[in-house]
Amino acid sequence: MNNPNTVNRYSPIIIGLHWFMFLLLIAVYVTMEFRGIFPKGSDPRELMKALHFMFGITVLILVVARLGVRLSSPTPAIVPTPKPLENVLAKIMHLSLYAFMIFMPIAGWIILSAEGHGVPFFGLELPPLVGENHDLAEQVEHWHGLVGEIGYYLIGLHVLAGLFHHYVKRDNTLKRISLINKES
Repeated sequence: MNNPNTVNRYSPIIIGLHWFMFLLLIAVYVTMEFRGIFPKGSDPRELMKALHFMFGITVLILVVARLGVRLSSPTPAIVPTPKPLENVLAKIMHLSLYAFMIFMPIAGWIILSAEGHGVPFFGLELPPLVGENHDLAEQVEHWHGLVGEIGYYLIGLHVLAGLFHHYVKRDNTLKRISLINKES
């Protein structure tokens, strides 16, 4: 890897992916929330839905890439070292976020497939993951909606934890993933 993690910071690749995916997740939620302001069947509503699907699949692709980069390089240490319980909670949070970013796009893909719709992806149509099955679509749609609601809390807790580490604990947790490199 050209830009490996250092002792104090993640690599520029991981930092860039982290913040780009944060913005992408905002776009995923915004497009789904905004679709509701347009009448059913209208072009703007269909555009919001298509963007939601495409951004979601992009999250899936990037989270796989991010996991590959993340698992192939060491994690910069948090200074001062957190308590063991804090480390366990951080691992649970990160695993939950990764599971969320993998589950949600796949669930959305299954929903569209089971409804008999194509899955748009920036000019392409992705193949269906399952055959047409409206009962399956309804079941997965329920879980997709529920986990989507939980996602608001996961992302919010992740942000609050970063701010807590930075402003209250005054450790380097947030500095390790910062876009601004003050080491130079």
